[in-house]
Amino acid sequence: MEYQWLSVLPPVLAIGLALITKRVLPSLALGIISGAFILSQYRPAATLNKVFSIASEKLTDPWNLSILSFLVILGILVHLVTVAGGSAAYGKWAAGKIKSRSGAQLATLFLGIMIFIDDYFNSLTVGTVMRPVTDKFNISRAKLAYILDATAAPICIIAPVSSWVATILSTMGDKFKTSGVNMEPFSAFIMTVPFNFYAWLSIAMMLIIILYKIDFGPMAVHEDKALLSGDLGGLNIAESATEEVSQKGTVWDLVIPIAGLVVFVLVAMTYTGGYFDGGMTVLDAIKNTDAAKSLLYGGLAALALSLLMFLPRGVVAVGQLPRACYSGFKAMLPANLILIFAWTIGGIISELETGVFLANQLGDKLPFWAYPAIAFILSGFMAFATGTSWGTFAIMIPIAVDLALVVDPQLLILLMASVLAGAVYGDHCSPISDTTILSSTGAACKHIDHVNTQLPYASLVAGICFVGYIISAFLTRITDSLLLNAAFSMIISLGLLVIAMNYLHRIKAAREAKSKVSVV
Repeated sequence: MEYQWLSVLPPVLAIGLALITKRVLPSLALGIISGAFILSQYRPAATLNKVFSIASEKLTDPWNLSILSFLVILGILVHLVTVAGGSAAYGKWAAGKIKSRSGAQLATLFLGIMIFIDDYFNSLTVGTVMRPVTDKFNISRAKLAYILDATAAPICIIAPVSSWVATILSTMGDKFKTSGVNMEPFSAFIMTVPFNFYAWLSIAMMLIIILYKIDFGPMAVHEDKALLSGDLGGLNIAESATEEVSQKGTVWDLVIPIAGLVVFVLVAMTYTGGYFDGGMTVLDAIKNTDAAKSLLYGGLAALALSLLMFLPRGVVAVGQLPRACYSGFKAMLPANLILIFAWTIGGIISELETGVFLANQLGDKLPFWAYPAIAFILSGFMAFATGTSWGTFAIMIPIAVDLALVVDPQLLILLMASVLAGAVYGDHCSPISDTTILSSTGAACKHIDHVNTQLPYASLVAGICFVGYIISAFLTRITDSLLLNAAFSMIISLGLLVIAMNYLHRIKAAREAKSKVSVV
């Protein structure tokens, strides 16, 4: 912790400038340069060397290269499906089946819940499929991006099988061994699921917002504009392909490639996890999977399947393939650039030990009931500042285990759950988070609009979670039953959420009534 509070400067500069200027790349660049300047002992030449060194390390990392390649492949796949007429056909079909704005949003939410294996895959796939449908009902792109983002990470962190679980189990397993904790990591993770209040309440809040048509803050402005003027406030990433759309396309030209992508990624996850080598179950293989390679292999297989569908039928011509490659690369270039910059600042922050410094500010003299709530906030701030929940897991799970062993072993599961929930909250809000970036990309939404509109929603849930963890900590002294503790805490937290949403609903109704009176 050589740099102390100086280590906090780069993420604060990057986040602050992004929120003020609404320009993400220059803001990230300033954060990167300031951090490299500190690391290089304030020498300009060494600063540039440090920037290029970390950037090249991140860019050549096999995991990162697989993610960047998958995004380009997905961009090509989206272009081909659009040109083949699949998206247009699905939009017409869905418009006939879905009769309301609420129905379109619920369909987006439920599809997001179904695709639980990876947050990257979730945001991009659901956004691609549902964007034509939500556009049909004048749902703002900011609202679509919120539904994508509030579904992707929360569902991945409570699903027993996902790329997130593999990372969490690895971190838990290492720490349990070194600390002498006699607990199987997968069992420990399953026990944290009922206590992941942020994930459950985020999904519950989306349902309430959709069913009762409650929007507030900047989101209400975007939704009103979409309803009144048809201005969705997004980016038309498929604009270049509109003149070439085949009239022979069917719904299956969208459904089969996307379904194929899901199936191929699942198969690839078992393959990279070692299932086909023998000696392990499918669940064990998915726990050991390489998520980035799985996405890449699944994407390539889905692309091949699409070409086998489209080329023989003539819905896509061979001569259109070079343009599809160019368009796919171009469509995903902004997301890829932001990811590269975000990974680079993440490397800078790691070398500065920002997370370790912040975690150690927690101290060890707090009342027992405060630890889970404060761990939730600290984990959230760390993920917000660094833009990564996975990096936060690696730092905060070991700290949570140590705190529990020192303060009260009964708090072990609750502390780990609060860390996981806080990491999702911070990642959910951060403008430099890859999940936030990809949700903007999937919704074709301006990135800073997504950040500004989502923050009040996520923070409302986080505030309720803070109270929920205090209640749950008290309950550890009353009952030894984790299930009873989780159920009681969740009921109170849901009650608080309903009260808050009812209050917002009343404010909205009063505002609308006042507006009608003024018009009269």
